[in-house]
Amino acid sequence: MKMKLSTVLGGSIMMAGLVAFSPVNADELDKVVFGTNWYAQAEHGGFYQALATGLYEGHGLDVEIRMGGPQVNGTQLLVTGRYDLLMGYPIGNINAVEKGLPVMTVAASMQGDPQSLVAHPHVESIEQIKEEGLPIYLATHAHSTFWPWLKAEYGFEDDVVHAYTFSVAPFLTDESIVQQGYLSSEPFAIQKGGIEPNVFLLSDYGYPPYATTIETTTDMIEERPDVVKRFVQASMEGWQSYLENPEPGNKLIMQENPEMTPEQIAYGIEKIKDYELVTGGDAGTQGIGVMTEERWTKIKDFMVGAGLASADLDLSKVFTLEFLPEEPVLP
Repeated sequence: MKMKLSTVLGGSIMMAGLVAFSPVNADELDKVVFGTNWYAQAEHGGFYQALATGLYEGHGLDVEIRMGGPQVNGTQLLVTGRYDLLMGYPIGNINAVEKGLPVMTVAASMQGDPQSLVAHPHVESIEQIKEEGLPIYLATHAHSTFWPWLKAEYGFEDDVVHAYTFSVAPFLTDESIVQQGYLSSEPFAIQKGGIEPNVFLLSDYGYPPYATTIETTTDMIEERPDVVKRFVQASMEGWQSYLENPEPGNKLIMQENPEMTPEQIAYGIEKIKDYELVTGGDAGTQGIGVMTEERWTKIKDFMVGAGLASADLDLSKVFTLEFLPEEPVLP
């Protein structure tokens, strides 16, 4: 039987001097199950850091982190009570609310989505991709997220789209191919294949969604609001700590996901910092995790314009700002 990370690692981490808080009797802690959106990686670093360094415990929480993956329906696990909180995405949250599910976003770890278009070195702009009609390899989920935005903003047509099967092999053998890429994943694999790609981070071009958000249910908000607030506070402190010294969090990440290497984690952290995914935008002055009504309105407007959401969507059912840290956790 697989034990919780907090149980397995508590003793060894404390012995290593990584816990920043005095031990608390486990019976006095509020138990919380947090589900991630994929296998453990640098983009999850702040949460694993908060667990590894005792930040959750210091805020009175006994947190269990459960990895997501291709066969894990995080929203279903959240609304059925298997998770207390979930690592989410604004478009997914809006879709859930429109289906009548009681899901709300309470914080946004990343001010920008790590989603990008990846091209060969001779391709210098998104406009060039469009003008030359280059083939673009996209996964199914792109058609309900960023592809409608690219079509609206740059005039792309569906006839250039090919199915992306999560292998960079076609890209490495055909210099005309453009493909989707998560900032720390596909570009890294392509570099390992001997090509230094050009990466166009869509959030830099106006793609509006936040990323690596924290979602919970309306029941959790009504019944355990203090737990939600403490979880958000500790997680944002975890991100602040992770960007300063990621070693504690990285140890947990690699234990949970043995396929993750130190080299790839280092690459991921480098890109998070280079593109200021956690610390840029409003987070620079209002603190890590911050969200704004203006930004959520832009997300809604994009989705309505792309036919991904209804115009009468009530954003007050989608997100709330009441659980953000009262004292900003500044980068």
